[in-house]
Amino acid sequence: MRLSVAIWPPPEVVEVLGALPRPPGIEWSAPAQWMIKVRPLGTVPERVVPDLVEALTDELDGAPPTPCALGPRTKALGGWIGVPVTGLDDLGAAVFAATAPIVPVTHPQPFRAFVWIARGRVPAAAAGQEISAMWMANRISLVADRSSPGRPRFENLAGFELTA
Repeated sequence: MRLSVAIWPPPEVVEVLGALPRPPGIEWSAPAQWMIKVRPLGTVPERVVPDLVEALTDELDGAPPTPCALGPRTKALGGWIGVPVTGLDDLGAAVFAATAPIVPVTHPQPFRAFVWIARGRVPAAAAGQEISAMWMANRISLVADRSSPGRPRFENLAGFELTA
């Protein structure tokens, strides 16, 4: 099962993302895909889910809401277009520390958070659009990606309130 620890943007941020111009000929992602991965875990056995939930519960108990900022411009990376999200460094470090003993880190560090808005072979010239939004993230989730081609489907397996 493919898992991530992620934040879902609030409706007002989804609205900002949805207002970006969408030139034709690009595979734009749907709002249902606009999660902000704080820690991609990759494909992991289902049996580790209880351990991940326990580790995240212990680590995030008492964690404060996190101010997040979207932008300032869309970026082309690896043939995709993303919108950078800043403000998640401390929360991300806590999530990585809690989950690394269960699921080893296999991707480049430091990890950078993005909302991916276009996928596939996207021309770099399609990036660079200005975008800006700020919000307080007050919940983070352990998310299972059960998508199939053309059918995004995500399931929140556990949620953790940020309330300190």
